[in-house]
Amino acid sequence: MATTSHKIAGDIWGGLAAMLVALPSAIAYGVVSFTPLGGGYLGVGAMAGVMGTVVLGLVAPAIGGAPRLITAPCAPAAAVLSALTVELLAKTQAASPVTPEQVLLLLATVGLLSGMLQILFGVLGGGKVIKFIPYPVVSGYLSGVGVLIFLSQVPKLLGWPKGTLPMQGVFDPSLWQWTGIVVGIATIIGMSQAPRLTKIVPAPIIGLIAGMTTYFLIGLSRPELYQLAGNTLLIGPIDVDFAAMTQGMEDRWNAVGQMGIQDLVAILVPALTLAVLLSIDTLKTCVVVDALTRSRHDSNRTLIGQGVGNVLTAVVGGMPGAGTMGATLVSVNSGGKTRLSGLLEGVFSLVVLLFFAHLIGWVPIAALAGILMVVAYRMFDWHSFTMLKQRTLILDFFVIAAVVVVAVGFNLIAAAGAGIGFAVILFLRDQVRTSVVRRRRHGDQVSSKRIRLLEEKEILAANGQVTTIVELQGNLFFGTTDQLFTSLEADIKTCRFLIMDMRHVQSVDFTGIRMLTQIGAMLKEREAYLIFSELPVSLPTGEDLGTYFEQTGLLTHGDNIRLFPELDAAMEWVEESLIDENRKIKSGEERLLNWNDIPLLRGLLDEESTNILSSSAEEKSLNAGDKVFKLGDEGDELYLIRRGQVRMMLPLHDGKSLTLAVFGRGHFFGDMAFLDYGRRSSDALVDTPTDLYVISRKRFEALAKTHPILGHHFFSRLARALSHRLRYTNAELLALKEM
Repeated sequence: MATTSHKIAGDIWGGLAAMLVALPSAIAYGVVSFTPLGGGYLGVGAMAGVMGTVVLGLVAPAIGGAPRLITAPCAPAAAVLSALTVELLAKTQAASPVTPEQVLLLLATVGLLSGMLQILFGVLGGGKVIKFIPYPVVSGYLSGVGVLIFLSQVPKLLGWPKGTLPMQGVFDPSLWQWTGIVVGIATIIGMSQAPRLTKIVPAPIIGLIAGMTTYFLIGLSRPELYQLAGNTLLIGPIDVDFAAMTQGMEDRWNAVGQMGIQDLVAILVPALTLAVLLSIDTLKTCVVVDALTRSRHDSNRTLIGQGVGNVLTAVVGGMPGAGTMGATLVSVNSGGKTRLSGLLEGVFSLVVLLFFAHLIGWVPIAALAGILMVVAYRMFDWHSFTMLKQRTLILDFFVIAAVVVVAVGFNLIAAAGAGIGFAVILFLRDQVRTSVVRRRRHGDQVSSKRIRLLEEKEILAANGQVTTIVELQGNLFFGTTDQLFTSLEADIKTCRFLIMDMRHVQSVDFTGIRMLTQIGAMLKEREAYLIFSELPVSLPTGEDLGTYFEQTGLLTHGDNIRLFPELDAAMEWVEESLIDENRKIKSGEERLLNWNDIPLLRGLLDEESTNILSSSAEEKSLNAGDKVFKLGDEGDELYLIRRGQVRMMLPLHDGKSLTLAVFGRGHFFGDMAFLDYGRRSSDALVDTPTDLYVISRKRFEALAKTHPILGHHFFSRLARALSHRLRYTNAELLALKEM
């Protein structure tokens, strides 16, 4: 019970602290958005900021998937709406006149569409996709927003008359309003130094108090500053008329119904830009909060909550917003732990709207400008300049700088397009930078799982360099095909078998197909083979790579191209080809081995020992597809292969099997159960017609009691053979680790 009370108390303090941070900033953002409409709309802008804080605070936490997140009007929204307002007014001067009320309608519609798009993002799973936008693009975009906000506040801080050109205003001090400058500087100092003074009161509040205190102290010598009506230094009178607000909502809905397709198309790009910016700002804040609180948010549900909040905010004439970093961190540090803190932030904002709205009109415009200039300064990614110290990061810095330049020189919509283009460039850069060759080995460094006789191993070791095994990865497309060819050029000219392991390949485009075809043709000229193994049946694109290879004609382009389902099968085929070329007896022509022909017993048995061993063993013939034993069977037999091939398979849970080893003529298997009487650890499947000698451990022990010397030599040979197998396996594992 005490714990619950403690959580509620923490949420109350967190919500109150968040309101104290979010509300002054929201008022400033609202004023920025509506300033281009003229001084008479500053109060409307301030009210839009307050309404946005109230509605977003009440709606987004209730629906969203990030319990600690505080949602309020934000800087990206102010930058987009302010730029759109200027653009609409510019079109008004060049063509037919548009009234400020029509501009307000278009701004509300942009907010409405952006909220709907956020809901769509969430429903379609865009919460995860947006996270993949490269950091340099996000950094450049947010830095550009910061620069635009900072530049837009310079005229308000200096108090330029309306219509003053930037160059004229900067170099003509006679146009400066010194009272506003002093108030703005006091606000900037108060906000920037607040963390050194106290961590209890949020910095925007201290900055606002410093600015307002400075304003009223100056007013002691200038009584005209205490007049609210007609005072260009203040926001001005704010009239909270709920009847008028209701009528405004009705008028907006009626006007939306009368908008044409052309009007909607004109605002679609700004709405999309705003939706993406607000989503990025929100999810960025969520990631930071997750790291601080060791929690995990639901990105898609969060976007849906943000979208619903922005839709309702637009309906009541409020300003759109996002999950804000400052207010959220203040709430968390003040004890906010659940979505109740976000709801209470909205409740406290509503209390201010109902009972203290008239006081908002006394806020100096220069004080709001000072707050926004500090916010803009902190939005700029100053850390990005350290990228210039590293050559590998220069392109990333260029992307950040280019997006900022486009945002400032043109507009945020153009910056959005540039950001998308740069995101593609960064993706291509990363793909080209990452080698598509994951690993390259030769035939004398790794082998198939088939257990070979000593003479066979010698053949493979002597011819190991003619086989190249290449493990590919990533995306084989027009940006990486030249890299692949350059990497393999020396092997293409010398090897006889080029095996490409495709299991880690994520995509192949037609340029990649042409490159593989060219490699196959070059190998064919030298009577060499191009071999593919483990083609993915389901790429991230949903494509079956084997089907794609067939459709493009790659697999039928030449008779020197082979395809195998597993890398081990491909390597086994290559090994058999090399062994057949270098031994006198071809595969399939072998005679049945007798006791003395089997390497394990070669030179050990005389005629008497052979007869003794034969009397304790049995002969067995099996057909392809038969099972010698299966996983879990009881048995103590050791099997000696006189002819044929047996594959050791480990059944998997998905119905498939993993090949552990392949034993051929002259080898033995079943040694584990023969030694420890344990159950069989795998399936033994016959590949080709096979003949076996089968020795039971129980019968062999009886033999060893009457012929101890034979028993001793047999176990000594078995131990030595197993030791050779283990050493060979260790060497192969070491080779794999070093590559």
